[in-house]
Amino acid sequence: MTEPPGTPPPLAGGLHGAEALRPLLDTVLDALHTGAQERGGPIPAGGPDALAARVQAALGDVLPEKGHGDHEALRTLVHTLAAGAADPADPLCAAHLHCPPLAVAAAADLAASALNPSLDSWDQAPAAATIEALLTRTLAAEFYPDAPHPDALVTTGGTEANQLALLLARERHGPGLTVLHGANAHHSIPRSAWLLGLPPARALPTPTGTLDPATLAEALAATPGPVLVTATAGTTDAGLIDPLHRIADLCDRYGADLHIDAAYGGLLALSPRHRTTVDGLARAHSLTVDLHKLGWQPVAAGLLAVPDTALLAPLAHQADYLNATDDTEAGLPDLLGRSLRTTRRPDALKIATTLRSLGRDGLARLIDHTCALAQHLARLLDTHPRFTLHSPPTLTTVLFRPTHADDTQVATLRRTLLHEGRAVLGRTHADGRLWLKATLLNPHATARDLDTLVTLLEGSTHR
Repeated sequence: MTEPPGTPPPLAGGLHGAEALRPLLDTVLDALHTGAQERGGPIPAGGPDALAARVQAALGDVLPEKGHGDHEALRTLVHTLAAGAADPADPLCAAHLHCPPLAVAAAADLAASALNPSLDSWDQAPAAATIEALLTRTLAAEFYPDAPHPDALVTTGGTEANQLALLLARERHGPGLTVLHGANAHHSIPRSAWLLGLPPARALPTPTGTLDPATLAEALAATPGPVLVTATAGTTDAGLIDPLHRIADLCDRYGADLHIDAAYGGLLALSPRHRTTVDGLARAHSLTVDLHKLGWQPVAAGLLAVPDTALLAPLAHQADYLNATDDTEAGLPDLLGRSLRTTRRPDALKIATTLRSLGRDGLARLIDHTCALAQHLARLLDTHPRFTLHSPPTLTTVLFRPTHADDTQVATLRRTLLHEGRAVLGRTHADGRLWLKATLLNPHATARDLDTLVTLLEGSTHR
């Protein structure tokens, strides 16, 4: 449909929003398809310079004098994005904690974008505010089943959730709070201490990859004043889980608060088969969980969960144009204390839609299948004469290396696969050596896909 000159472009919301979106979605879906066909693998071949040149050639003038129209713009940009993507839906794209989102979650996210609610005041997001409240209370109760008033905040991911956890601990104990964490902790822990003006966080050595209770006990005994211990349930590099109960026992003994960064491993609590792997989460004063990892959500979909909603009280904030006192007293929900952000997308919608679609058992099946894939890959590598497995996987991360390669050769192999567009693998150091890292988060991947990966690696090590 061609609009008369001077007619404003159509909107995504309102009574006619769906009518305006429908033909545009056809163009987007076609461009996603043709872009993936052009890419032909997990990542575009040629490396950064070649890709940048292709993107520049496709876009040309980013701000043209006269527009090209909706369909041409979508066709060009979406095709270019898809053709140049590192696509986590490809089984050989397995470098990072970057999941392929479920189609139902992406579709729900479209609705959120179309309606554009902002969760900084109820009158901008009436239904979205209620959906978020129901979702956060429900998920918090999964992690704190015996707590009377569990609650959670929706965050942009583990980094924001960890920062909020340290902020809440600082508000409980004052600016002299000492943060103790393992060297295996996510970088956002010491960075958050710096951002919040706390004393420099103290990293405790983790030579085995997890926080040793004896090392923590020595540190706690030698640290005066208030302490926050941060443990990890799913390290970024190897997917390892600290001994949560033993750490919680020490925190109880020394009067320290405990935060657990379970951004990676927290969702295992929803799997009857794997929930014992993360037993002890409920003993934390606060808990980070990401659903854009083992929850298959589009970014962003993080949570900070607490056992009692009263623990979130320090975040309360008043701005008369958003939560005027008389409005709050009259019954309008106050949303401003639910985040440090003001404008905030309804990320709860896609999560709630996914949970309603899959149910508890459906989500558990995805988790179980993905964990089983990691075990299968580990067995393939462990029995292969040309590869060395670092250790059996705890979650879905598998570390390995060609048996007779040095670190330079391992790094070169990874970059060669990237440059050729054949596979996307991560890298990490452990035990003084460089290892390749496969982070398996694709619930559609099969054992045959992993056989293909091993065959590809085997051939690449003989060049």
